[in-house]
Amino acid sequence: MTFRELGILPETAEALESVGIVHPFPIQEMTLPVALTGHDVIGQAKTGTGKTLGFGLPLIERVVVRADVDAGRATEEQLSDFPQALIVVPTRELCTQVTNDLQTASKVRDVRVLAVYGGRAYEPQVEALTKGVDIVVGTPGRLLDLAGQKKLNLSKVRALVLDEADEMLDLGFLPDVEKIITMLPAKRQTLLFSATMPGQVISLARRYMSQPTHIRATAPDDTGSTVANIEQHIFRAHSLDKVEVVARILQAEGRGLAMIFCRTKRTAADVSDQLTQRGFAAGAVHGDLGQGAREQALRAFRNGKVDVLVCTDVAARGIDVEGVTHVINYQCPEDEKTYLHRIGRTGRAGASGTAVTLVDWDDIPRWQLINKALDLPFNDPEETYSTSAHLYELLKIAPGTKGILPRSERTRAGLNAEEVEDLGETGGRGARPGRGGRGGRGGQGGPGRPGAGAAPAETEEQKPRRTRERRRTRRGSVVGAEGEAAAAVTEAAVAAPAVEGTEGEAAPRRRRRRSRGGAATSEAAVAVETAPAAEAVVAEAVASEPVVAEAPAPAKKATRTRTRKPKADTVEATPVTVEAPVVVEAAAEAVAEAPAPAKKATRTRTRKPKAETVEATPATEAAEAPAPAKKATRARKPKAVAETAPEAPAAEAAAEVPAPRKRTRKAAAPVEATPES
Repeated sequence: MTFRELGILPETAEALESVGIVHPFPIQEMTLPVALTGHDVIGQAKTGTGKTLGFGLPLIERVVVRADVDAGRATEEQLSDFPQALIVVPTRELCTQVTNDLQTASKVRDVRVLAVYGGRAYEPQVEALTKGVDIVVGTPGRLLDLAGQKKLNLSKVRALVLDEADEMLDLGFLPDVEKIITMLPAKRQTLLFSATMPGQVISLARRYMSQPTHIRATAPDDTGSTVANIEQHIFRAHSLDKVEVVARILQAEGRGLAMIFCRTKRTAADVSDQLTQRGFAAGAVHGDLGQGAREQALRAFRNGKVDVLVCTDVAARGIDVEGVTHVINYQCPEDEKTYLHRIGRTGRAGASGTAVTLVDWDDIPRWQLINKALDLPFNDPEETYSTSAHLYELLKIAPGTKGILPRSERTRAGLNAEEVEDLGETGGRGARPGRGGRGGRGGQGGPGRPGAGAAPAETEEQKPRRTRERRRTRRGSVVGAEGEAAAAVTEAAVAAPAVEGTEGEAAPRRRRRRSRGGAATSEAAVAVETAPAAEAVVAEAVASEPVVAEAPAPAKKATRTRTRKPKADTVEATPVTVEAPVVVEAAAEAVAEAPAPAKKATRTRTRKPKAETVEATPATEAAEAPAPAKKATRARKPKAVAETAPEAPAAEAAAEVPAPRKRTRKAAAPVEATPES
């Protein structure tokens, strides 16, 4: 029997014949006559026997498109831009698989089929829904998102299909499926298809169906639960030797494409990396990868650039790749349903294949339950290692084969030869880093990911932000390492007014004034005895000197004050001393402007009593005056006195003989004699 004899439209039959599909499989032959009449159907058939077209062709026949109006089979009023049929699938890979099959079968009638699933950007899907869609194939999460945003209108849906119904009606998907069903019209056709249909799932499915017809299709010569043309081998292998065993199986005679199934995402990634290091062209598909990386691996696998696909159970259902000859269960499956779906990736559409299952010692009890449920003759698997003779014999592996693929056989282009498509992925894990992510998922942050080069730009933008966040001033004072340098500059600027008009450096001036103070002590003692007329000059100098003492740094208060007292006496002994009061007064005025406002009052008080005291008793009061000046000592004193240094040759000559500062006070006390000048 052919598809044309089953009563499908000529355009659909033409599209199938263009790809070599002429005769239906048993599930298609039994389902089409019932489904085309609009009845609800529960279809059950083994993997790889054509269930996709079993429910896809009835949907294509039920939707009304422009070609039907042109052919006179429908009217303009029956056309609609809203979806007329909905197919719900559990995984993204299966969503892509079903969409491709429906597009192939409906390309002549130009039926608009749209795949809606997560991991892709919303905008292209929303744009396609706005333009108009006839059949929507999607995963529950993205369907609910678009329906909640009012972007997907399900009020015109006339047929609903749950593919892999046992998975869709599982406890994890049941709440989402129920929400989707409540959005559909009450009067509709419902189709459920799966390779495994437990009794409890059938009873649950009847809640959403109206008098369904349960169709279970098998070939006359295929009575077992597994496909007869799949050769099965079960080995008890050690976990540390499994990679070696797999590497030898992949070099078996006649091996085409191979799929390796793991229970965990981490194991799948690790096995893929190890096989790549051994020279095999391997790719990985698991949940930690971004959708772009997952589709990249599947495209490379279909195109032959990669001949080994390591994956988790996300690829165990619905994946139909031509040329898969070997399926290897690297880890024991969870239950018999998972086992059937895994090995069903080979031996499809009447072809033959080989399925190898490696069972660890810890998984023997689990495997025995699977073996009993499927009525298989492998209750006690044979202990097998990578060097076991029966492994080479059963799988037709050439003797002497090692676990590394010879360089002469490394002819595949590899995973990197397939470009990563820009899907506008939303969110992700790890990046990300991320992830991604977030980052992104692991695959989103890999090579070729769009936007992966944006990280350095973000890092450059963060640098000025960190600089701006630092508060360099607090209440007018500079903070941090740079603040210390700024403080030093500020002190120098404060001291600058005291030496205006002076071109010499600060360090030499300090040395000169110190030497003058120490060396002039003896000369001042002699000059005081013979210079009575200099008392007025001494009084002015002593009165102005304490004011100058406010300029130096606080750490050198005592030292600088003591040194400057005798300096005033020295001014009397030298012929240039007449200029000292003028310089000291200028310095005092500059100092009064520069220091902090808190110390201005102190300086004023100090100056007045000192001037009066010096007039009464120049010798005694001169020694007592420095005490209050020590509180606000600044670096401006020495600078003011330093101006007299170039004109005092006696002080420069005595620079080599510094005198104790304490003794200077004692020498300055007997200022009663008349100066020689």
